[in-house]
Amino acid sequence: MSDRDALLFANEAFYRAFAGRDLKAMTELWAAEVPIACVHPGWPPIYGRDEVLKSWAAIIGNASQPEVHCHDARPFINGTSGFVLCYEEVQGQYLLATNIFVRDGSAWRMVHHQSGPTTGKPSPHPRPQLRVVN
Repeated sequence: MSDRDALLFANEAFYRAFAGRDLKAMTELWAAEVPIACVHPGWPPIYGRDEVLKSWAAIIGNASQPEVHCHDARPFINGTSGFVLCYEEVQGQYLLATNIFVRDGSAWRMVHHQSGPTTGKPSPHPRPQLRVVN
């Protein structure tokens, strides 16, 4: 698998864990050996693995949390770091997300997620996405 495909795979795994309310998978996706942070829409910044994972536990554990779908993911790689820009669809509205990863051995691990409002929309002709198979 190319670095590009592996990065897209990690990004897709993040959204699968989110959609599947799988805290174990979400925990495994986040880096454990480097500093991490997260900015959820409308929240203040969250710093550190413990606090970031607590925020995800609260979101995933919220039964009224709407589904989130990733669209138009575009990977960017620079050595052992990479990021993915994508649109998140939530109840017919779009957010713009930046997901930053670092290479940890052969896997990409998330170090930052930030999502917020946008006036943009995904491309009407989406590029093929790599799918995670369970």
